[in-house]
Amino acid sequence: MSGPNRVLVIGGAGGIGAAVVRLIVAGGGSVYLAGRDVGKLAAIGGELGMPYGAVEASDPDAVDACADAAVAALGGLEGIVNCAGSLILKPAHLTTTAEWQATLAANLSSAFGCVRAAGRLLRAEGGSVVLVSSAAARVGLANHEAIAAAKAGIIGLVLSAAATYSKAKIRFNAVAPGLVRTPLTKGLVSGELAEKASIGMHPLGRLGEPEDVARAIHFLLDPAQGWITGQVLGVDGGLADLRSR
Repeated sequence: MSGPNRVLVIGGAGGIGAAVVRLIVAGGGSVYLAGRDVGKLAAIGGELGMPYGAVEASDPDAVDACADAAVAALGGLEGIVNCAGSLILKPAHLTTTAEWQATLAANLSSAFGCVRAAGRLLRAEGGSVVLVSSAAARVGLANHEAIAAAKAGIIGLVLSAAATYSKAKIRFNAVAPGLVRTPLTKGLVSGELAEKASIGMHPLGRLGEPEDVARAIHFLLDPAQGWITGQVLGVDGGLADLRSR
């Protein structure tokens, strides 16, 4: 068997999460799918023959319980991926307190819950945790204050956790995507002009696909990458670091 085995994927029915699940299963691994939409989880889990369960990922206690369920269903756990999250594009002065708190909960609290669960469950034999940040945390983009702050917090979380749990051989890394075609981002590229403008921000000349990010997550999960920890891998078509015009 090659690649990661026995992985909890939170947000496993979303665009990127489902692509990660399919890659793991294709490589002979086992997955516990978790998320809010039980119907979608059941469809993917049934298709692939993998267990699933509902979780409110913004609640770290719920993530703990979900991780315990994954251990019971899979007979152990070597990896955790958090693909749960949200998207809000507003300037700070138009962002309500409720929207700010919801953004932190969906993105940063869910990531913290995965780190905490990993620290409790993977200490005996080690493993890999992959979180999802964003190119918006690495480059200034207008109207991204709330989501950029939450995603930047994930980078700090990865660095600290990687140091804390290094002796337990638990690796913590993140991917930082650019704009990826998923149900969550559909509204951003619904018009021809909006899509053209979004593509123009990415030097490689196209938007990302879920599989682009899933392959990077799969790579970081793989035990063969056992000397990689505390890293943030940009999977963004050059958005954060390059200017081609």
